[in-house]
Amino acid sequence: MRQNLAAKPVAGGSAPDSAPMVELIEALFFAYREFVGDADRLLEAYRFGRAHHRALHFVNRRPGLTIAELLEILQITKQSLNRVLRDLVGAGFIEVRAGALDRRQRLLHATAKGEALAAELIALQSARLARAVAAMGPGGQLQAKAFLDGVSRGARAK
Repeated sequence: MRQNLAAKPVAGGSAPDSAPMVELIEALFFAYREFVGDADRLLEAYRFGRAHHRALHFVNRRPGLTIAELLEILQITKQSLNRVLRDLVGAGFIEVRAGALDRRQRLLHATAKGEALAAELIALQSARLARAVAAMGPGGQLQAKAFLDGVSRGARAK
């Protein structure tokens, strides 16, 4: 649920509305909290967190992903990924297979159990997104995607 925050002075004494993006930034904070909260509640039953969710999502979406590719996507340390993969493999959600051409290569695949959990998580988050883009009217999904892509590109343009 979005918080109703009264305008409060920010550093330097200016009001939040004097910075044009403050309301949008807060809306993004609250949207993210609710978006991941749906998944967080489901993941609690497995004692998994957001890193587990992200790893499972991309392994499920890209069967045969290498550990190096997953590290690049998630932008986390090898140590963090090792812990997450150990949990997911140990619980039977992901399996590691040797590469067909290079047996040293470790390829990641979601198991049937992993695919089912990933689908449940996607369904939860898709329902929230579908409600939001439907409220935007025709073209809402394309507009939302363009906005999020723009935010992403802005982060890389530093």
